[in-house]
Amino acid sequence: MGLLQDIEQFFHTYVTFASIEKLLEGYRGFGPFLGILLPGLEAFLPFLPLIVFVLANAAAYGFALGFLLSWVGTCLGSFIVFIVVRRIATKRLKQSLQRSQKIQSMLQWIERHGFGLVFFVLSIPFTPSSLINVVAGLSNLSLRSFALAVMLGKMVMIGIITFIGTDWKNIVSDPSRIIPVIVGIVVFWGVGKWIEKTLNKKAGEKEKHRSADK
Repeated sequence: MGLLQDIEQFFHTYVTFASIEKLLEGYRGFGPFLGILLPGLEAFLPFLPLIVFVLANAAAYGFALGFLLSWVGTCLGSFIVFIVVRRIATKRLKQSLQRSQKIQSMLQWIERHGFGLVFFVLSIPFTPSSLINVVAGLSNLSLRSFALAVMLGKMVMIGIITFIGTDWKNIVSDPSRIIPVIVGIVVFWGVGKWIEKTLNKKAGEKEKHRSADK
């Protein structure tokens, strides 16, 4: 635990917006590699400051490209964690994780609410998204539903961080400017639920056809 605490303290002390922005500017020769890698690492190391990486990407690469790199990186990280837990993790590791009361509680929530809960949690900044990735991997949630929830939820979350981070003065003076963010969350949630239902309906029809053929 001492080593982990030292590592966490290091990141909290030295991994700041200014240092990450300088790093990204200094290593532009790598192209988008670092802009994707750093947000992706947060899925494995939850104490990393994702908000710093997102804002630094926007500052170093511009709003649109910075947003895209952050979104791609954090989505890839989430997918990898989910797949590792679902298909690669040993039985002993899974049993060890499931003994945690916190994980058991979240596991029941996800299996009860599925896409909607994962989307909602991942669309809100400062939530334990890395834990959600692990629990989703342990649950019965399909990869398709998880991927959809991650892509839409992370899109909203990254958008919120970038929007607020670059326009915070105007938001403080005029709170109504945050209304489009709330509307965006509702719209993305509705679209995601519709897509999930459509995909599940098609999958069910295919399963019925297979059963009938047998």
